Amino acid sequence: MKIDNEYVSRIAALARLETSPEQAEKFAAQFRDIISYMDTLNQIDTAGVEPFYSPSQNMSVMREDEARSTCRRSDILANAPHHDGEYFIVPRII
Repeated sequence: MKIDNEYVSRIAALARLETSPEQAEKFAAQFRDIISYMDTLNQIDTAGVEPFYSPSQNMSVMREDEARSTCRRSDILANAPHHDGEYFIVPRII
């Protein structure tokens, strides 16, 4: 893949970004470095390496996400400086 200023400018236009010619040259060089490093990583033999984690293959040890009431309203309102028995009372903002 050839990464030049024109390619960077097209990508920037798709992302609705404005780039100067100097920035396009800088980004093109950075993109080439990244692609070069990825090519280096692709040459590594990972045939015997087991993956660390895959969410699709592992079960969650957490509880099921289900709605439940864990606190009574009166317990929560007991810590409020002002309440009317059902809601917190706060100073008017507007």
